Amino acid sequence: MLKVLEHPLITHKLTQLRRRETGTRDFRYNLSEISALMAYEITRDLPMKNVGIITPVSPATTKELSAEIVLIPVLRAGLGMVEGITNLIPDAKVGHIGMHRDHETLKPITYFSKFPINLSEVVVMVLDPMLATGGSASAAIQVIKDSGARTVKLVSVVGTPEGVKRIETDHPDVQIYIAALDEKLNEKGYIVPGLGDAGDRLFGTN
Repeated sequence: MLKVLEHPLITHKLTQLRRRETGTRDFRYNLSEISALMAYEITRDLPMKNVGIITPVSPATTKELSAEIVLIPVLRAGLGMVEGITNLIPDAKVGHIGMHRDHETLKPITYFSKFPINLSEVVVMVLDPMLATGGSASAAIQVIKDSGARTVKLVSVVGTPEGVKRIETDHPDVQIYIAALDEKLNEKGYIVPGLGDAGDRLFGTN
C-alpha cells in the first residue's frame, strides 16, 4: 500500500525543502507545490461517473468525479499541505485533527478534532508532511476511522521505514503516499536526512 512518488518536479522541490538555508516563505511555497503535484497521483484512482453536457458545438457524454474529497491535516504542519491540494480540488472539504504526545505515557493524545459529516461516504486524505515513527499518524487515522471513515489515504512528504511499517501494521487498508523514503530516525526522533521540524520551518517558530 506504499507509493513513493518519484517525479523530477517533486524531487526538485523536495530538495529545496531539505536545504537548511531555505527560509519560511520558500519552505511554505515548496511544501504547497509538492502537495499539489502529489495530488495528481493520489487522485489517479478516484471513481468517475458519466454525465451529459452541452458544449458550444454539440451535446456530449463525458465523465466527472463521483467521489467527495475530505482533507484532514494533522496540526500543525499538515496545514501547509492544504492550499496546494485545494487549488487542484477546490470542492474538497477540510477537517482538522490536533495531537500531542503525553510526556509520561508517550502516547498520542487528541486535543482537537473537527470533521465534515458523513466520512463514510467520502475519500479522506490525512495530511502530515513527516511520517517519522508513525505513532501520531496511526492514532490520527484511528480517530478518523472511529468517526466513520472507510476510505483513507495518508499523504506525507518524507517518511521512514519505521513509520511506514507502523502504518502498514496498524492500518493495512490505508494507502500511503510519500515523496521520499528516507534512511532512518536518529536518537532524537528526527528523520535522517529529513528536513528538520516541518512545523517550525513552515511557521517560523523554534
